[in-house]
Amino acid sequence: MLQNFASLLSGFQVVFDPQNIGVCMLGAILGLIVGAMPGLGSLAGVALLLPLTYKFNPTTAIIMLGALYYSNMYGGAFSAILLNIPGDSPAITTALDGYPMAKKGRPGQALMTANFASFIGGTIGILILTITASGLAKLGLNFGYAEMTLILLIAMTSISWLIGENPTKGVVITMLGILVASIGMDTLSGVPRYNFDNIYLMGGITFTPFIIGAVGFAQVIKLVNERAADEEKRKSGTYQAVKLSIRSSMLTRHDFKRLLPPVLRSSLLGTFVGVLPGSGATTGSMVGYAMQKKFKSEEPMGTGAIEGIAASESGNNSAAAGAFAPLLALGIPGSGTGAVLLGGLMMWGLNPGPLLFETNPDFCWSLISSLYIANIFTLAVAVAVIPFLIKILSVPIKFMIPIITCVCIVGAYSTSYSMYGVIVMFVSGIVGYILDKNGFPTAPMLLAFVLAPMLEENMRKAFIASQGSLSVFADSTLKIVLLAIFLVLVLTPSFKALMRKIKSKNSTSV
Repeated sequence: MLQNFASLLSGFQVVFDPQNIGVCMLGAILGLIVGAMPGLGSLAGVALLLPLTYKFNPTTAIIMLGALYYSNMYGGAFSAILLNIPGDSPAITTALDGYPMAKKGRPGQALMTANFASFIGGTIGILILTITASGLAKLGLNFGYAEMTLILLIAMTSISWLIGENPTKGVVITMLGILVASIGMDTLSGVPRYNFDNIYLMGGITFTPFIIGAVGFAQVIKLVNERAADEEKRKSGTYQAVKLSIRSSMLTRHDFKRLLPPVLRSSLLGTFVGVLPGSGATTGSMVGYAMQKKFKSEEPMGTGAIEGIAASESGNNSAAAGAFAPLLALGIPGSGTGAVLLGGLMMWGLNPGPLLFETNPDFCWSLISSLYIANIFTLAVAVAVIPFLIKILSVPIKFMIPIITCVCIVGAYSTSYSMYGVIVMFVSGIVGYILDKNGFPTAPMLLAFVLAPMLEENMRKAFIASQGSLSVFADSTLKIVLLAIFLVLVLTPSFKALMRKIKSKNSTSV
């Protein structure tokens, strides 16, 4: 451990070179901008900036791209909280509480909660990465297809915690998410599914346009219905513009007490999730948010709870930090963005793997050191822009409707550079609005849409490897522990319902 911190200090010496600190700050700023723009996200941002790093030395290049990827986790919360449009997929769960909190008149506190949760969660994730970079990577190797299947089954049970008061509607909407996710080519056999002989559907429903439509464009349709009331308020003089400063947006001591427990829990869990191959920051934020549903919150989750924002943001930032462990120590990318970074490393003549920390220690520890700097600098910039961001909420609805619509269209188009993405966005927006208006929660559908393909792929590969034997899910201590956790989570609601019936019978008989 002491050797790791000594190497970290040598990494800071490299990072504080004027050129390196400059590109680190530039990457942090660009990451905030890219993260806040729906449709781009860290994958597109890193891919677009990769050619600009060709003339840099490998250390400088990876510092810039690492800072961009990391700060992107901050930026996604901005549009999620203010416009109910997640800038990137890890911010989906942030919008569940962030936007309601902003509608309650606390947009500054919502943004500040997201920023501080991101900072604390990221710091914990980077600290764990510093102490156990190679150890975390080896831990991730223990998770094969069967282990990942059990992890994803545990994550899928979290959908029941997002369903709300009507389980029937929650199950229906979850099944809809799984059905939509199954459209397109079978990932293993290559056979088309539910494409109705449509060439565009063979590629499946694109993730980003679907999310932007179901959350963002559905919000536009809501605003159309609220436009008349907003104009009436402005004409009558009863409308009060939102004016907040950094000081008035600061969190109270009580707010910090509320956010710290979920931040600590989600940071530890998110770092672990980030290490697992194929999981990424999106899964980290969703699992962190779902876990918080099992704990008490001062306000109900989904209505503007600080705990919900804190759990989501700390989960995705810590997962982003954890993802660097398998990338550097094993050469295994944990996400699409990690794959682009891996390609960059190979392009610069580096071979990620167990020997990278020995053959290129300056490179590895400079990258880890730069994450600390990027985390601090991103927090400072994110806090400084809050007063300017708040002004978005004061824009009249009649102007917000075309602005948000344009943002949705550009975000949907940028993923595929075709009108197919825009059509998916419009259709999912209309469906999302109809579902919301009839009391169907959209969160379970989005979670199922994200997790179902990963679950299907890992489960089928596990069965192929075991020739169809169920014993593949219980032939090691780790699998038995994960299976036990899954069974407990599945059976707990039924057990609680049974206990309530027994208590009610006893009370009536007395």
